[in-house]
Parts: sequence; C-alpha cells; structure tokens
Amino acid sequence: MKTIIELIEEQVMQAFEKAGYEKSYGKVNISNRPDLCEYQCNGAMSAAKAYHKAPFMIADDVVAGLTGNIMFEKIESVKPGFINIILNSAFLAGYVDSMKNSEKFGLAAPDKVKKIVVDYGGPNVAKPLHVGHLRAAIIGESIKRIARYVGHDVIGDVHLGDWGLQIGLIITELSIRKPDLPYFDDDFTGEYPSEAPFDMSELEEIYPYASAYSKEHPEYLAKAQEATAVLQSGHRGYHALWQHIIDVSVADIKKNYDRLNVSFELWKKESDAQCYIPDMVQKMKDEGHAYISDGALVVDVKEETDTKEIPPCIILKSNGATNYETTDLATIIERVKLFNAEKMIYVVDKRQGLHFDQVFRCARKTGLVNDDTELIFVGFGTMNGKDGKPFKTRDGGVLRLETLINEISDKVYERIMENRQMPEEEAREVSEKVGLSALKYGDLSNQASKDYIFDVDRFTSFEGNTGPYILYSIVRIKSVLQKYIAAGGDITKELKIQAPQNKSESNVMLCLVKYHDCIMQAYKDNAPHRICQYLYELSDAFNSFYHDNKILSCEDEARKESMIALLILVKDVLENCIDLLGFSAPDRM
Repeated sequence: MKTIIELIEEQVMQAFEKAGYEKSYGKVNISNRPDLCEYQCNGAMSAAKAYHKAPFMIADDVVAGLTGNIMFEKIESVKPGFINIILNSAFLAGYVDSMKNSEKFGLAAPDKVKKIVVDYGGPNVAKPLHVGHLRAAIIGESIKRIARYVGHDVIGDVHLGDWGLQIGLIITELSIRKPDLPYFDDDFTGEYPSEAPFDMSELEEIYPYASAYSKEHPEYLAKAQEATAVLQSGHRGYHALWQHIIDVSVADIKKNYDRLNVSFELWKKESDAQCYIPDMVQKMKDEGHAYISDGALVVDVKEETDTKEIPPCIILKSNGATNYETTDLATIIERVKLFNAEKMIYVVDKRQGLHFDQVFRCARKTGLVNDDTELIFVGFGTMNGKDGKPFKTRDGGVLRLETLINEISDKVYERIMENRQMPEEEAREVSEKVGLSALKYGDLSNQASKDYIFDVDRFTSFEGNTGPYILYSIVRIKSVLQKYIAAGGDITKELKIQAPQNKSESNVMLCLVKYHDCIMQAYKDNAPHRICQYLYELSDAFNSFYHDNKILSCEDEARKESMIALLILVKDVLENCIDLLGFSAPDRM
C-alpha cells in the first residue's frame, strides 16, 4: 500500500510534467503550517532558477493542472511560489478505512529482506544489571522490534562479557575462600558437581571485593591474571568454574531482562569468538594489513579525509594478549559465518564511538565483511539524575536495575490507589505494566544520542508526554468500546469509516495516515523516539476528538459506527506502536 504522501506526489509530479517542468520538483511534505493547509509542495521555488521563471508562475501552472482533481478539496498557489494542499475528506476517510482492512495497516514490505544482527545488552557475567545497562536494553530491543516489523530477518544478541580479567579475579578469590573445592585440585579426574558452589548474591559480593583488593595488592592482581590465562588455555577445573559463573549469572540476568520485556534470540559470549582469532590474525599478517608497532600487532585505519587523529586498531597487545578490538572483529567474522549477517547494529554507550570506528574500519580494510555489509553504531547518552550527573543511589553507589524497576512500579501503584479503588492484585499487575511504560517511554522519547534527566515524578504522570498518558488513551478507547458492546453494538462486523464531520475527527485521520512514514523513518534512522513522537501526537488527537464528539449517544447509527471504527483503528495503531517500544497496555487504569 502506497503512503498517502506517495499518492499525492504522483498527482503533483504528473502536473509538473504536464506543465513542462521536471517532475522531480513535485515532492510533497506535511505542512509546517497546519492552520493554512495539510500538505505542501515547495518545488516551484527550486524550479524557478532552472527555468528562469518566477516561482509563483510555475506554481500557478501546476495548480491549474490539478484543478478538479477529486483527491483534493483545495489546492492553491500562494506567493512567492508555495503549493498548499487540503485533501478531500472522502478521499482521506477512504484511505484510513483501507488502513483498517490491511495487514500492518498497509505498510509496504521491503524490496529485499535483510539478515540483521542487533548487538545490545552487553552485560558482564558475575555482575548484576544496573541502571547503566538500561538504555542499551531498551533502545536495542525497540530497534530490533522495528526492523523485524518492517519485514527483515532480525536476531538480537546479548553479547555477554565472559572472557576477561573479572573471571580470573573470581577464580582467585574462590581459591582463597574455598580451597578444598575440586576445581583447584589438578589431580581430580572425576565429574565436577552440577551445582555451582556459590549463588548470585555471593558472586555479587566476590567480584567487587576481588577487584578492589587487586588494585591495592599487585601480587593478587598477578595471580588473577595468571588464573585468567590458565582458564583461557583450557584448564579443566577453571573451565568448569567458569561455566558455573555463566549459568548463575545468565539466570539472574534473564530474570531482570524479562521484567523489562527484553528478550534475546542469541546468548552469545565473548569467548565464542575466540576460535576465529588465530586465523583472523594470520590473514591480516599474510595480506600485509597488520604490522608490529611498539611490540603490538596493529592495523592502520586512518583515512585521508579524517579531521582528527584515529589511532591504529590494536589486534594483539605487546604481550600477545587479545583485547576488545580483537574480540569484536572476531565476532563480526562469526556473525557473517553463522548468520550471513548483511547488517550489524551495535547499541552501545556513545563514549565507545572511537572504538567502533576503529573496529568497523579495520573490518572493511581487511576484508572481514563485504563492501555492502552495513556496520552501524548507535551510541546512546547517559541517564542522569536531577543533579545532571549519572544516576546513582542516595549513598552514591550504582543503582541495581531491579531496584529501579521496583521503585517506579511502586510510584505508579501509589498514583493508582490515590485516585481509585482497585483490588490489590490487579493494582500491582497494572502498576507493573504502567511502570514499565513510564520507564521505557521516558527513555525512548529522547533521541538516543542525547543525555536525559530521569525524573520519576514526571515519567509516571498520567498527563503530558509520558508512557502512562499513552496507556490511559488506549484504556479510554477500550472503555468506550466495552460500553458500545454492552449497549448492543457489534464490533466484529464490518464498520466503515466515513468522511470526517469536524476538525478534531479530521485531525485524527491526518495523524493516522502519517503512520507508514513514521515507522519507516524510525527504521531507517534507528530512532525509536520518532515512534514516541507519533504516539503522543495520535493520543492527543484522539483525546481532543473524544472530548469534542458525542460518540455513544450519537443518534445517527451510521455515523456512530464510523466513529467506533475510527476508535478501533486508533487503538490498534497505538497498541502496535507501544509493542514496538516494548510495553503493553492494561485493560483499565
């Protein structure tokens, strides 16, 4: 199904061509002056120079060719050369009605289905999820859902950090606290226990203690580094401990991601890419890309057009050890080999921008990817407290993600119980859904690259541009539909949307027809905030319509059915959009 702008453009471009001008000047945009018109073409302004003719004369020629077109209620040339367009109300209603009856509301399928891997999440094992993991999870999940909805084959990968010094630190500390465990007995040949010798709460205590202790005691750090090397060389006992660490950590991480309504198709780890490193390094050497600099193996990635210094990409450190660049390059190889990935999107803190610039350039220069493989970095800003600094606990510590989710759900619960009575169990269930909408919408409504202030009072408000306001709009529609059904109305039969009878109804329809462009722009730009903008605009348009029109008491049955059909479509579009953002609406609030 073509977008409404595409349909308008077809007519305007034909009119330009018939008037003797290049049809490309017939591009149409949504008007930035809705008080004057709904759509606008500024092509005559651009064409004036090419045709040595006053822009208003060109606009007059084009409009003359469109006079009488049934698509338009009004189309006029306005000096100095704008073409202002107002759609015919019957045409607008017909288009909206066709959206109601089309799969995905008429969103066109992609010309080519791409295999896309979205790398987001990125937690380290043995550490609890904290607020620093929130944005990667929320933004990445939405980008994945949008790309999949558009029609692509998309895989989300959590990409666990499991192969670094933190594992060596944990193993070292365990060897001191529990030296009798069989994992430290080199003579042990039996089966290791299936149950881990620790739980997540112990791991959460062990790692920060060992990390802090190693910074003050060089001999302890050296022992942890040795344990890391022994693990990576294949030590049987250490490998079994490492697997326990992963199993216990992943169970806890999944529990918290589930509460965020975030899921991953892949639970790949840094260690999974290690097997690709030897061949990758040899290839880079053999093809002359990699060379020794100050003892390290590096690849130059600077380009002539660079305006700032781009350091070489370090493949192996001077001691022969790998680093994040090595692992990320090997992971690219893995994704191409296992999934034929044509597009890889990395949702990571924007402060990692230089790292990924180096990695992407190195991957291209050394031929790890094809020329048409897309490597995209979506860098996000920080979530800050009201003081403008990164969000912390009251005592200055890092806030656990689980704690943040509980706090915002409790805040919503208080608001719900302040205003109305609801059974305790239902109130808790509703507050969890509404709290998640507050958390996710509060984050996603900001452009990803920008820092933002986390304000729990503003985010949980039922008024303004917030998640709860969007959900309240959906719940309000559900309530109207329930009352309609209770009065004998049938929403299962074919209800036709008729031409709008007033401005508020027209505004709802004009907002609905922006849906396709919104979704496609959000996909192309990896920008969930565009869907948030659309949700707020559509919710506002609906609420104005709701207050301006007597829907259930309307005596004209055909008119009532038309309004009900319109509400059903608004509800379905709103629910689809919030699903793309990763949350859902309750039946009542």
